Amino acid sequence: MFIGMDPPKHDRIKMLFQRGFTPRRIADHEDAIRAIVIDVLDRLEGRETCDLVTDVAQPAVSRVIGSFMGIPPEDDHVWATLMNSALGAGDPDLNPDGIKSVVSKDIPEIFARCQRMIADRRERPTDDLTSVLVHAEIDGQKLEEHEIVMGFFLLVAAGNDSTKATYCSGMRALIENPDERRLLIEDPSLIPSAVEESLRMFPAFAHFRRTATRDTELAGQTIREGEKVVMWYVSSNRDASRYENPDRFDVRRNPEHQAFGAGGRHFCLGTALARLELRILFEETLKRYPAMEFAGPAAMAESAFINQLKTLPVRLTPA
Repeated sequence: MFIGMDPPKHDRIKMLFQRGFTPRRIADHEDAIRAIVIDVLDRLEGRETCDLVTDVAQPAVSRVIGSFMGIPPEDDHVWATLMNSALGAGDPDLNPDGIKSVVSKDIPEIFARCQRMIADRRERPTDDLTSVLVHAEIDGQKLEEHEIVMGFFLLVAAGNDSTKATYCSGMRALIENPDERRLLIEDPSLIPSAVEESLRMFPAFAHFRRTATRDTELAGQTIREGEKVVMWYVSSNRDASRYENPDRFDVRRNPEHQAFGAGGRHFCLGTALARLELRILFEETLKRYPAMEFAGPAAMAESAFINQLKTLPVRLTPA
C-alpha cells in the first residue's frame, strides 16, 4: 500500500488517488452524506434502544465510502464484515474464525471483489472513485492493477473503520459529560471543535510504524538508521506538555492533534471526508436524540492497532 511507500513511487500513486479526494469533490458530497446519515437514523424510528456501533455508525460510514468507491448498497454489509475481520483480526467477535482466516479467506475475497469492480470499470466507466483510479493518468502512465487493488483496500478499510471509531467514542464521551453535550446542543457551531477534540482523544488507530532513514536522537533516545520506530497517536494526543488537562473531554478546546498523522507526505488522504462525516453524524444525532443515555456496558475491540468500540448500547430517549 502507498501508506508504507517512499518516494518516488509513493508520490506518484498518492497523486492519482488524490484526484478522488479534492476539496471540491468532498464538498460536493455534503448533501449526499447528510441524506445517508438521516436515512440511517430514520431506521431507528419507534425504537427505544440501539447499538450506536452496529445500528448507526457502521451502516452510515459503509454507505458513504461505498458511494465514493462505487460499491452497490446491497454489498455494504459484506464489505464491512470483511474489513472488520481483517483489521480486528485478534478480536473474537469481529473475527470469530481466527487470525489465520484473514489470510486464507478474507483477503482473497477482498481482492477478488475489487478485481471484478476494476474489470467492470474498464469496460463501463462511471464517475465513482474506482473508475477515476482505473482511468487516471499522470504523464501518460496509469496505475497498475495491483496498485489499484491495494489502494482500494486501504481506502475501504479506512472508510469503514476510522470515522466509525471516532464517532462512537465521541458520542460516549458526550453521554459521560452532559455539560459538554449541552454546549453543543445550545450552540451547534461548536461541533467542528468537538470533532477535533474527539479525534484528539479517540484516534481511530493507535499507532503506525516507520523506519529511521538515518541516525538521530529524540528526547535523549538514540535511534539508529534502519531501526523501526512506532508512533503512538493515543499517547501523543494526550501529551501533558502539549495539552492542559489532556484526559478531559473539552468541546471548546479545538486542538491540533495527530489522529491523521503528523503531516508530511503520509498525512491522511481522507482527512476532509472524515471531518465532514463526523460533523454531520454529530449534528444529526444530537438534533434527534439530545438526551441519549447508556443502555448497557460498552466494549472495546481487542486489538493493539484499531482503537475503537465494538458495541455501544444506548437508550435513545430518557427512560
